[in-house]
Amino acid sequence: MAVSDRFDDDGTPMVLVLDDDAAVRGALDSLFRSVGYAAATFGAPDELMAFDLPMVPCCLVLDIRLKEANGLDVQARLADSDVPIPVVLMTGHGDIPMAVSGMKAGAIDFLVKPFREHDMLAAVNAAVAADRHRRRKENQREHLRSAFRTLTAREREVMGFVTAGLMNKQIAGHMNLSEITVKIHRGNMMRKMGAQTLPDLVRMAEALSVRPEPVLRQAACA
Repeated sequence: MAVSDRFDDDGTPMVLVLDDDAAVRGALDSLFRSVGYAAATFGAPDELMAFDLPMVPCCLVLDIRLKEANGLDVQARLADSDVPIPVVLMTGHGDIPMAVSGMKAGAIDFLVKPFREHDMLAAVNAAVAADRHRRRKENQREHLRSAFRTLTAREREVMGFVTAGLMNKQIAGHMNLSEITVKIHRGNMMRKMGAQTLPDLVRMAEALSVRPEPVLRQAACA
């Protein structure tokens, strides 16, 4: 299953359904389309894995009991393939312990058959909302990564010192530069990163996992 690296937040969210019962697939397809979702249904795991996920928020409604596979194995296969699609599990009464295992593995919810349409839609709405949030966060991180790549080596060094809590005068001493030169590098760095304040920059550094070197942390505490 391929995952697009572009995100269209305005696109119609899609619900994927994996169930080997054609009647269930048809009923769920109609249900999801009736409330405005796009839908794609699959009768076997390989059909699902061959599908290219669109660039819109998605979720997977997955039956635990499949003829060709255990639904939890499909869930694990998706995770191993780095496909972070939220999962809603469908289970029979005897499969509740398996469903609990699926929840521990990251599923959003599980529904015991027969379930009410309202409960299914509530679970899917929550899963789609989770995927939308994840995709927005990843989109924001990619924007930050793109901005960080525009920084010069000096500007990245200044960013490390600044987020370590050092003042311009201290930074100038560490970098053997004049304080006015440090201010210029700092201004350029803040502008390129789109940071309005120091807290903004610190949050960006956290999101990018930019950490000051130990010597910088020691200097900040001195």
